[in-house]
Amino acid sequence: MNNKLIVHGAEIAVTTIDDKDYISLTDMLKAKDGDFFISDWLRNRNTVEFLGIWEQIHNPDFNYGEFAVVKSHAGLNSYKLSVKEWVEKTHAIGLRAKAGRYGGTYAYKDIAFEFGMWISPEFKIYLIKEFERLKAEEMKQLGWDIKRNLAKINYRIHTDAIKENLIPPELSAKQVSMVYASEADVLNMALFGMTAKQWRDSHPDLKGNIRDYANVSQLVCLSNLENLNAVFIGEGMSQAERLAKLNAIAISQMEILTQDHRIEALASHTGELSPQDQSVSDRLRKE
Repeated sequence: MNNKLIVHGAEIAVTTIDDKDYISLTDMLKAKDGDFFISDWLRNRNTVEFLGIWEQIHNPDFNYGEFAVVKSHAGLNSYKLSVKEWVEKTHAIGLRAKAGRYGGTYAYKDIAFEFGMWISPEFKIYLIKEFERLKAEEMKQLGWDIKRNLAKINYRIHTDAIKENLIPPELSAKQVSMVYASEADVLNMALFGMTAKQWRDSHPDLKGNIRDYANVSQLVCLSNLENLNAVFIGEGMSQAERLAKLNAIAISQMEILTQDHRIEALASHTGELSPQDQSVSDRLRKE
């Protein structure tokens, strides 16, 4: 995975190595005025001491003997140390040299932040802020992906239950399709109070389907309803019985999921409710 940070106009690559985030020192160096090299930073005694402490904490294979030799020479005008030499001598893992399209010298985020301080205190602050922004976006996307994938998995369970319990072997493909659509609308009616077609007719300007506009609370509730519907189908309950039961469960769960802030707290930053939020909000107000 490769991402980009933008700090003081410089694009800085972030890559994943052994499931850890590493930031490109090569890209960061472009933001420093003058002709400098990573080796200039690496030969500094304070840098070597910091790297040694970091490796002692995070790296069980760190070569303390070689580190002591490097440390004894650090800071001398005649001493030069490359990233490659540092890694080979001490078995360090905090700095990595990477070849290929996204090649260059990469450092674990803690070390990259320290390198940012060498560039300038201001650069370090903005680097940390930009990195936190990137992580927040990744977590937001991860949360959404998990919820969408959970809904997909539960829908697979749900459709398997329909196939086993509602669809006789001799049904035509068209009949099978109608059964699936009908079951999907059972859940739509229970949670949203309308079928997929009714939603499309009511919102001709919106792309996608009713579930694409569901909020987090609705997605969680939908996953629960799909699991319960699969159980109800296996128990031989009629569609009408299931719809009534699922609707009652949906109302109860949505009240819990939105209990203090109600559905309005899940509105976007513009303060407007999505069509589904408004539908559930209206239903809750009637209770």
